[in-house]
Amino acid sequence: MVASCMLRSSFLCPCPQLHHPSNSKSNNSIHFCTPIKATASTNDAITPSAQTQKHRRPADENIREEARRLSSSHNFSAKYVPFNADPNSDEWYSLDEIVYRSRSGGLLDVQHDMNALKKFDGQYWRNLFDSRVGKTTWPYGSGVWSKKEWVLPEIDSDDIVSAFEGNSNLFWAERFGKQFLGMTDLWVKHCGISHTGSFKDLGMTVLVSQVNRLRKMHKPVVGVGCASTGDTSAALSAYCASAGIPSIVFLPANKISMAQLVQPIANGAFVLSIDTDFDGCMQLIREVTAELPIYLANSLNSLRLEGQKTAAIEILQQFDWEVPEWVIVPGGNLGNIYAFYKGFQMCKELGLVDRIPRLVCAQAANANPLYLHYKSGLKDFKPVKANTTFASAIQIGDPVSIDRAVFALQNCNGIVEEATEEELMDAMAQADSTGMFICPHTGVALTALFKLRNSGVIKPTDRTVVVSTAHGLKFTQSKIDYHSKEIKDMECRFANPPVEVKADFGSVMDVLKSYLLSKNSKQ
Repeated sequence: MVASCMLRSSFLCPCPQLHHPSNSKSNNSIHFCTPIKATASTNDAITPSAQTQKHRRPADENIREEARRLSSSHNFSAKYVPFNADPNSDEWYSLDEIVYRSRSGGLLDVQHDMNALKKFDGQYWRNLFDSRVGKTTWPYGSGVWSKKEWVLPEIDSDDIVSAFEGNSNLFWAERFGKQFLGMTDLWVKHCGISHTGSFKDLGMTVLVSQVNRLRKMHKPVVGVGCASTGDTSAALSAYCASAGIPSIVFLPANKISMAQLVQPIANGAFVLSIDTDFDGCMQLIREVTAELPIYLANSLNSLRLEGQKTAAIEILQQFDWEVPEWVIVPGGNLGNIYAFYKGFQMCKELGLVDRIPRLVCAQAANANPLYLHYKSGLKDFKPVKANTTFASAIQIGDPVSIDRAVFALQNCNGIVEEATEEELMDAMAQADSTGMFICPHTGVALTALFKLRNSGVIKPTDRTVVVSTAHGLKFTQSKIDYHSKEIKDMECRFANPPVEVKADFGSVMDVLKSYLLSKNSKQ
């Protein structure tokens, strides 16, 4: 019964109350209106206490058909512009064009019509986004599409491909923070609790939805392709499979986990295992998509960042729109650090919050071009040859989004840190020992936190969020190797191997007594 009551469109709910004091006046009547209509009058606003009748959609109508029936027009829009372009530049492209770079060869960015969005104040947007959490209304049950007006405002809800991704857990890492860091307000944003087990779902729902729209417009798109270190291919193949769109995946041979490899295979992707690293795969997919009608899905494509930025908005939403002091993000191809900055900055510009947090980008020492660039004063970026790292998804030496990352860090007083293989594996084991089950990339972020706490940069009471980008179940072999102490030249200080015992009561009792005594002595 509860579920059936939730199966209703938010368009049937009253608008959140607007806050434009100069135009407001009392009105006790109830109006049922579209909450995103940019031309709505403030006279249509209602009091927060007003109740609305709950409507159940017809039994023979699914939630997509319900959204189609209740669709409404609005005045919001977005377009591609050259990234960090001169304000006087007149270069722009429709999101319905297939374009990945500007005329000069630079990156593109999705620019929203901020003047249209600013017709509604911060309280309006907070109320609207909050009203959609936990609903099954299409497409707002998704943590991404609950912010549709800020993501792809012009896409028809019928074209959206979604698994109701997002709305991921933000949990208080109480024991880990207290025991290992002396912190009281440490949180982990677990983006790995998602449809395919990583944050990549947030961006892929946006990209594949736009491709779905383009194909319906009869644009020359036969399939979607990506180069991947594992998680991107999993997300791409799943969302393409859901929409019936062919997916093509370039993977570096023998450089990703079996759990990551099986996902695109299971979802029907055409997988090419190529004898090169990620950077080599990326070069090949760029060349291929320039010649064939295959849509490029890597983070060179700025559409994905529009979905990924919603994780930042979610963090603010989960803190009841309070801003943390720090957010630590693992970085490889570096689109995500910019996406988080963009989400936070958009909330500030539109009045939902009054400041943004400081960002930390954490890199593996074996693939650390941004860290080296940061240490050199952000002058004369030089790619590196990425060496093997347990944090395989960020094993990238020539990141596509280097300019985006630098821009984000410079505008939030950000920091870059690195983690050696032993540091990241130890951090992962320590976190797991307190009840987590994190991926090696989160181990990189936790190592950055250790270093910034030890140096006094992050204070004991600073509210800090560590972004966990993938689920630990994708990286079980690395955990097995660590706890078996089978990693060459690594002490594995926090390993917890099983104890072999003879099958008799006395032997078992001896072992248990020894274990319990050791635990008791530590308390």
